[in-house]
Amino acid sequence: MPAHKVLIVEDDAHIRRLLRVALERAGHAVSEASTAREGLSLVDIAKPDAVLLDLGLPDRDGLEMIQLIKARSQATVLVVSARDETAEKVAALDLGADDYLIKPFDTEELLARLRTAFRHRLATQAERVNVTAGDVEIDLEHRRVRRGGEVIHLPPKEYDVLAELAKRPDRVIGHAHLLRTVWGPAHESHVDYLRIVIRGLRQKLEQDAAVPRLLINEPGVGYRLATGER
Repeated sequence: MPAHKVLIVEDDAHIRRLLRVALERAGHAVSEASTAREGLSLVDIAKPDAVLLDLGLPDRDGLEMIQLIKARSQATVLVVSARDETAEKVAALDLGADDYLIKPFDTEELLARLRTAFRHRLATQAERVNVTAGDVEIDLEHRRVRRGGEVIHLPPKEYDVLAELAKRPDRVIGHAHLLRTVWGPAHESHVDYLRIVIRGLRQKLEQDAAVPRLLINEPGVGYRLATGER
């Protein structure tokens, strides 16, 4: 039985073939679409577990597609695009993409990112409330954080930012999402607020705050909580 159902939405036939071969080798069931219209139709018909989405589609911009897919499906959305500008990554993540891979890409890295996304999806479905990153344990149900078994007391904003990162570990969470969720919509541009909170978290949770290994910055995009599970 195939591991998962994966939909490729990509107008380049060569890339579709490359992705299909890699995905089928990994045991996945694959469907393909060369346009946004075909892709949305297959989201409804094939009900994929994941969608590999190109942003440069001939009939609709891929950024619009992210919202349309998320509105009708629980599928993981992995953007696979030649657009390498930071603004494009930020926009895709803020619109709901689960990950972003730049062309040209290594198929083994793509499969690894899919495995990570599927693990996190299962954890979410199981209502996972405990996340471990290094020697840090985050209990989302009881709002409790431990490092090396010792309870760490965090100010509310620090805990709220950490909790948002812990809900989607190993995935980049955009600045705007973190600011909107923790501070409110009026503060989406106040990235300095976020930097101050991350600095405080690193001082309390990292072995060496100057060389962070848990709270990782993606310049111009956002932050991720590294658990080492990928």
